[in-house]
Amino acid sequence: MDHKVPGTESGSLFNRIVDFINKDVEAKNETKKLTVVIRILLISVMVYFSINGIINVKELNFAVILFYVLFFAIFAGLFVISYYCRSMVTLWIFNFGMIVWIYIILYLYGWNIGVQHFLMVMLVLFFFSSYKRYTRKIMYAVFLCALRILLFYICRYRDPLWPLTASGENMLQIVNTITIFWCLSVVVFIFSNNSQELERKLMDYNMQLEELANTDALTGLNNRRKALQYMEYLIQKSSDYTTFSLCICDIDFFKKVNDNYGHDFGDEVLKGISQIFKKELKGKDFVARWGGEEFLLLFPDCNRDDAYLKVENIRDKIKSMKIRRDDIEVSVTMTFGLTEYDFNSDLVASIKEADERLYQGKEQGRDRIIY
Repeated sequence: MDHKVPGTESGSLFNRIVDFINKDVEAKNETKKLTVVIRILLISVMVYFSINGIINVKELNFAVILFYVLFFAIFAGLFVISYYCRSMVTLWIFNFGMIVWIYIILYLYGWNIGVQHFLMVMLVLFFFSSYKRYTRKIMYAVFLCALRILLFYICRYRDPLWPLTASGENMLQIVNTITIFWCLSVVVFIFSNNSQELERKLMDYNMQLEELANTDALTGLNNRRKALQYMEYLIQKSSDYTTFSLCICDIDFFKKVNDNYGHDFGDEVLKGISQIFKKELKGKDFVARWGGEEFLLLFPDCNRDDAYLKVENIRDKIKSMKIRRDDIEVSVTMTFGLTEYDFNSDLVASIKEADERLYQGKEQGRDRIIY
């Protein structure tokens, strides 16, 4: 005996309804989003007709009930047509049907029920319906504005064919307001949600491009371009009471590593050193691959003496690092040129000073910090 999980039937029915509404049109090269939105609006309007019909059942007003049944059938037929027509054809038929219905219901019930505000739903839907076509959209907005003014003069000061009681008019006004706000929300949510999603993806993509432009592909460190930007930022935000230290460092005898073990092994050395930099440099400290086997370290709000302690720790870590590949094991050392940025001189001079100290360290035997 089969046992069905409670709730699966209703869930399956709901999914089938959603799939039915989302079904694509038969025409090729058509976006279905507009058609799906129109289908949701048609369902909403048909629910609106049903509610008004139920309200009038209590008053046994069969003429009114017949009126709502007729328009329910018309809009139901348009719902079926939406599966066979192009989306823009469906839109124009929907707009025509809405205009006819708005005029008739204003003629029957009078201006005060507020159904003329459905024109705003049509305007918003039309503006979201296509890309560009600005002239057509402006012309349609002018048309709807002129139509609303015309309906005002036709219906505002004439007696309705089916006058409502005060309570009946208030009830219809409430139902109209809720339906209009719901329809506007559906249109704006579906179309703007797509735009916001595209905008978010574009922002993420731009951030990825910026990150790629500022990142060294091999080591994952910042590149020279990003380092220069960061130093300019530090200078701009600096005051008389703040400073930063910068250090240029170089792998000792790196050419021999490449010559003896190959460039692939040399890349492993660069990656290993980069991992130590990432691990040891904390907070605002900054590291970039300056070029080749050279790196640049920045220590914001840090004088030369304090920066020396940090660099000394990094030098020891690199010296004790072992790079292994197959049966090969290699250790490397680095030489560091450290200086403190002098706000009385320019950045280029400070970089040159750190670079000169680096080469001074190499001349003195390498594996040392000159500051």
